[in-house]
Amino acid sequence: MGAGLFLLTGHGIPDIFIRIPAGPGPGIIGNRVSISINSVFRKRYQEEYRAMGKLFERFPDPLARLIVVVLAMVALGAFAYFVLIPKSVKDVEMQWADAIKREKARPVKYAGFHVCEECHGEIHNKKKTGYHKDLSCETCHGPAKAHAENPDKTKPVIPTARTFCPQCHAYNPSRPRGFPQINPVAHNPLKPCSSCHNPHDPKPPTTPKECSACHGEIARMKAVSHHVQLECTVCHQAPQQHKVSPRSVKPTKPQAREFCGKCHGKDATDKLAKNAPKIDMGEHGEKYVCWQCHYPHSPEVEQ
Repeated sequence: MGAGLFLLTGHGIPDIFIRIPAGPGPGIIGNRVSISINSVFRKRYQEEYRAMGKLFERFPDPLARLIVVVLAMVALGAFAYFVLIPKSVKDVEMQWADAIKREKARPVKYAGFHVCEECHGEIHNKKKTGYHKDLSCETCHGPAKAHAENPDKTKPVIPTARTFCPQCHAYNPSRPRGFPQINPVAHNPLKPCSSCHNPHDPKPPTTPKECSACHGEIARMKAVSHHVQLECTVCHQAPQQHKVSPRSVKPTKPQAREFCGKCHGKDATDKLAKNAPKIDMGEHGEKYVCWQCHYPHSPEVEQ
């Protein structure tokens, strides 16, 4: 029988047999020689599979499962993106065109601060150097396009409710360090914010450094109290020597009921008495000095 070449398949790997006829020479044993390439490939792949198995054996079982799940999800995602999702849906230009069309169809309500500046130049100049310089006018006053087109007919919103400013200034630990924050319940609850702060140029009241250096706790308490607008020297007279030797030279304290009555008496006429709670000094705790019942740095107020 002559020489022959046979190609068989097994396990997905080709088998190649070469048949060589027996010859008269002593080097040929039997009547054929078969060379199987399958065994060569199988050995090679088995080594690769074994190496991959060793690689996975290094990972804990939960991690190996997680890797399999992630790879499966990536495969499913790729299949969905390239096969299931229509090409038109993935067309970014088409999406932008639709978004632009929708935005153009919406009515314009905002005018921009440049329009406000044309009529309110003085306020704009004050605002651009203050703490609110980065706030647009319409952040607080609402859309102003209608007002700009017809100022007499449409007036801008002027926020006066105490709930408006705390949207930004209520205490929140996630806000940046140094951002002005208050406790809206304790911080002057009887007054609208604009009665103490100019919204176009707000300046937070501060305790003099020479007082807060030693009386920091009192300064922090007073900063969120009803007396936040009062300077320390309204109620206390601190001699110059007190700053040098504070233990031997003390500042003065109010010693008479009439002192608090200048603002809180029902007939008070002092300039600071305008928004202060009023009492009848003749009937309200007539035997006591006010600060024996009320802590002056954080006085409570009955609603």
